[in-house]
This record gives sequence, C-alpha cells and structure tokens, in this order.
Amino acid sequence: MSDSAGGRPRGPRGIARTWIEVLVRPRRAFANGITPGDQAPALTFAVAVAAAFTLGLIATDSGAVPVVVPSSRLLSDLVVFLVAVALAAPVGLHLTAAVATVSVVVASVEVVDGSFSLRDRGGVSETVQVVAYASSPMALAGPAIPELRVLCGAYAAVLLFVGFRAVHGLGAVRTVAAAIPPAALGYGVGYRIVAAGRTLLGA
Repeated sequence: MSDSAGGRPRGPRGIARTWIEVLVRPRRAFANGITPGDQAPALTFAVAVAAAFTLGLIATDSGAVPVVVPSSRLLSDLVVFLVAVALAAPVGLHLTAAVATVSVVVASVEVVDGSFSLRDRGGVSETVQVVAYASSPMALAGPAIPELRVLCGAYAAVLLFVGFRAVHGLGAVRTVAAAIPPAALGYGVGYRIVAAGRTLLGA
C-alpha cells in the first residue's frame, strides 16, 4: 500500500495487499497510503469490501436478503448483490464520509484568546479514504454470526480512530469524538453491527 505511486497499489492484487496491510499494520498503512485527492482507489476498495460482505450474507443468511425476483432465488440474490455493489456501497461510503467530515471539523474547533478557530487537519479526500480503508474488517462480517460481526465492527472502529489520528493529527479525545458518528452510521447501521449487538444482548 505504501510503495505505490498513487498512494496504494491498483488492481485485485493491490486491493488484497491493501486489505492485509490495513488489518495487520494500520498505522503504517494510513500514514503512508493516504494521498490527497486520490479517492478512486478508496471507492474501489469500499466496493470490494461491500461485495465480500454481501456474498457472505447471501451464502449464510438467505432469510435476511430481500426477495426481489420471487420466481428465482438465484436471480434475486444476484440483483441484491449488484444493487449492494453498484449503489449501496458508493452511496454509503460518501454518506459516511460526509458525516465524518463534519465530525472532524467539529472536533477540530478550539478556543484561542477568546475566539474560535480550527486546528490544522487533513482534507475531505483523506477523510473519505480513511473511512473506506477502515472498513476492511467488514469483508469478513457477512456470515450470520453475531459475535463475528460485532468483533469486525469493533475493529473497524479502532481502525477509523487510527486513521483519523494519522491523517488529521488530532488528540486522542478529539479523535474519538470525530470517529464515533461515522463509525456508528457506516459500520453500526450500514453493516448491521448494531443489529448483531442487539442479538447478542437478547434485545
């Protein structure tokens, strides 16, 4: 991830390398692999993660997949997969990144000599990339195993914290405040972590 000209390697092999590095060496991955203005690979990566999650969901929890083609379960699953990859993943990434951008700005506010100012931080593009790459664990969260989903969601939230800290340079408390809203929306709601947690708690 860190040795490519555009911030990270391209293609299927590059996505796999990036995924492994984010999971295993997140600080290095975020410090070296985020390039201002280079959102396209991040979007591709987020789509790949969503595709893996959706395949796992379809394979293990068919009851949770809406039936859009009653005459053919296989065709119905294919439609759901394509919608998740082509529509839900890009929209979800940008919605989560929008929330993250606002959170980072709010967390950057400080009072200096009685007036409000903003701390130096990374740009919107870097925020989008961090949100995308922090979703790496969710590629494993598709199977209908609540414990696995909660674990993946918790790790994704930790990765988001690590990424925000590396890119925006905020303190620990400010980074936590910036990371909680997008993590709750993108991973908690988008990837059904909240629902999995409720299942574990018997709610």
